Amino acid sequence: MTYTPPIYLDSCATTPPASEVLEAMAAVHAEAWANPSSLHGFGLAAAEWLERSRQRIAEILGCGGNQVIVTSGGTESIHMALLGAAADGPPGRLLISAVEHPATAAAAGQLAQRGWQVETLPVDHLGVVDLDALDRLLAPPTRLVSLIWGQSEVGTVQPIERIGRRCREAGVLLHVDAVQVVGHLPLAFDTLPIDLLSFASHKLQGPRGVGALLVRPDLALKPFIGGGGQEAGRRGGTEPVALVAGLARALDLCDARLRAHGGRDPIADLRNDLLQRLLQLPAVRLSGPDPFDPSGPERLPHHISLLMASPSGRPISGRRLVQTIWQQGYAVSSGSACSSGRGANPWGLAPSPILQAMGYPDGEAASGLRISLGPWLTPADLEGVPGAVERGRLRVIAGEPVG
Repeated sequence: MTYTPPIYLDSCATTPPASEVLEAMAAVHAEAWANPSSLHGFGLAAAEWLERSRQRIAEILGCGGNQVIVTSGGTESIHMALLGAAADGPPGRLLISAVEHPATAAAAGQLAQRGWQVETLPVDHLGVVDLDALDRLLAPPTRLVSLIWGQSEVGTVQPIERIGRRCREAGVLLHVDAVQVVGHLPLAFDTLPIDLLSFASHKLQGPRGVGALLVRPDLALKPFIGGGGQEAGRRGGTEPVALVAGLARALDLCDARLRAHGGRDPIADLRNDLLQRLLQLPAVRLSGPDPFDPSGPERLPHHISLLMASPSGRPISGRRLVQTIWQQGYAVSSGSACSSGRGANPWGLAPSPILQAMGYPDGEAASGLRISLGPWLTPADLEGVPGAVERGRLRVIAGEPVG
């Protein structure tokens, strides 16, 4: 009997490193393993690899190399941006949206403990930030806005350029969590009305444990982590040269893919075909923006999010559905995977705070299913997905045990 390996459909959580990335990292491990701050030849070789990688990252993302601060990933980049930008001057007001990643909420909570006022901007039923509420709140004492560009659970892409122009006119700093956007949408940082931008390597087939924060050239940023003065004094700690090289190579691959398709992520074609087939299943609905509606908000090109129900319309547990689909050889995610089970409801399910913020009742907010694709997939890989989803749904409805 031939073994069929499981198929990975959870790229919004993390991605398998590309073979080209692993090769680049192996070369650095072999040739430039020394501390890049050392002044001998071994250290200088590592420093050269580090700066070449930094310059390539900057070139792809449209900024200068001195604007790229290497971090351990998205969470640290977000904390560095918010805590570093808020360090000077008296406490003010921070605006975040109701659909932020927990890392942003955690950093905002630290600022609240330091006397900052944190205000949450509402979103509509598609997850788009209320721009009227933003306009009302950009007046003093607001000093900082932090928004997620591409929402990982429902795929909503915020109108960041419109938001950024409003912030610039009000003299308010804007930080953007671009963890889900980098590698999937073209980006030229210096042309955007954004002051700080965070992203992570492992979302784009790079290594885990590395990311970056892009910073506007004239923006003073107090170090979040002190130490040996690395990263031009902005982030202490010996730089992980091989990881940075892997990040640069992963961005190279993304950049080549976008350029070859006129700035459009070709994974959208696979996504659209699969989504059309999934929406033909009974009691399956789309959450977040409709990628087939040219007049609606934009959606991440690799992203599908669904609400699942029984034939009678009763919401079913997205988390249990993930288990039944995995037993059929597909790795997907539940929209409520990060929920702690708060908000009891008649179904005994754990609702997603993101879907709740978008106006869904508790039962529906616990029925989310997310499928997120990557360039390692082919149409043949996705052929059996709708059947697996339907069989899994029927098993959950029937109450069959999963384990």
